[in-house]
Amino acid sequence: MSPAKARGPYAKTAARRADIVRAARDGFAERGFAQSSLRDIAQRAGITHAGLLHHFRTKDELLAAVLEQRDAEEWERGSERVSDAKAAGPFFDGLLRDHQQEPELMRLWAELAVAASRPDHPAHEYFVERYERARARTARMMGERAPAGPPEGAPDPETAAMIFHAVLYGLQVQWLLNPRLDIGKALEHALRLLLGGPVAPSDPSSPSSTTEA
Repeated sequence: MSPAKARGPYAKTAARRADIVRAARDGFAERGFAQSSLRDIAQRAGITHAGLLHHFRTKDELLAAVLEQRDAEEWERGSERVSDAKAAGPFFDGLLRDHQQEPELMRLWAELAVAASRPDHPAHEYFVERYERARARTARMMGERAPAGPPEGAPDPETAAMIFHAVLYGLQVQWLLNPRLDIGKALEHALRLLLGGPVAPSDPSSPSSTTEA
């Protein structure tokens, strides 16, 4: 079989999986995880239930694929937009705004991250690698922005990165519990404290920067 022919079925399978993941993301965001069924998702994707099961055996497996796709999209955007620490504020503010537009996915992410802390969970290795990568990238950014003579007691870049991600994800959980919280402003202050200087302000018109529910 020639290379050109070999790529055909693979490309078709990848495209079909992408259709299923997109349909699942829409379904989860619209109806929630518990109320969405694999049959409903298959119908959205324009395939049979058996056809969906050929690609994803369970709804949990499909949820992991949805969140992994969102994660990959955000990493790509971050790579394009965050060239230095000054660009971090606007990027993460936009990230929070996007997440607030899909609160059900934000909630599912928080639930899966906790469940995946168990070593026997199917998504455990993915989350371990994901957080290691996020912390390493953030620590590098923190190191580049760190002043030549940091004040006594200031956290090192690795510690600052851990604190930042704890703030980023913790704020989203707090917002899910109370949508009136101004988590955009809180994140901006956290960045200012950790980076030891001003950062670009967030958009005051964004959902994450308002106290309105």
